[in-house]
Amino acid sequence: RSVAACACLASAAAFAPSAVLPRAAPRAAASNAPTMQLWNEGKIQGKGVSVIPLFPRPASLDGTFPGDQGFDPFGFSSWVNMKFVAEAEIKHCRLAMLAFAGIMVESAGISFPGATSVLGSSKNIFEIHDKAVASGAMGQILLWVSFFEVVAGVPAMNEMLNGESSRIPGYYAFDPLGQGKGDKMGRMQLSEIQNGRLAMLAVSGIVHHTLITGKGPLG
Repeated sequence: RSVAACACLASAAAFAPSAVLPRAAPRAAASNAPTMQLWNEGKIQGKGVSVIPLFPRPASLDGTFPGDQGFDPFGFSSWVNMKFVAEAEIKHCRLAMLAFAGIMVESAGISFPGATSVLGSSKNIFEIHDKAVASGAMGQILLWVSFFEVVAGVPAMNEMLNGESSRIPGYYAFDPLGQGKGDKMGRMQLSEIQNGRLAMLAVSGIVHHTLITGKGPLG
């Protein structure tokens, strides 16, 4: 029960207001990629913010990372590589946002041409999964996701394990729409973390809802 309560409290950090909106990190002159040193100058959240007053902000959480609300009652940040943790969280946030979007599109009855003939018309995500596995569609997804993970994901995680790396967690220099240009970078980083945490909670809730009722989120 204590662990479940702490997990719920940790989830609340995604909805806590920020003391200071993050400022954009200036670009390094010799490279188009912002470095951690330059990024840290913005101090994303500001020191002293603590989402749960009962648990004081650890010294290891100085407001550097987006979404840092000073919640770490077990002191994990004092001994784990926080850049690695930040990279992992951003990856899970992005996957959860994609998963939530896919689930809601399917639940709304929107499908690509030919998808119904392969996956059927069920709105139960587990039934869809089983049909995707049987038809080989899931195998294709696994193949391509594994390819991109090996090419981009694994090197990025290994780089984060190197404490001397200047790379910002989650940064892949992919911004075709220019959403992170100028002073937008900090705000977009914070928005991504907050929406990603909400998506992780939402997908978890949908999965449990489907297991209990056998129905999708929209019935």
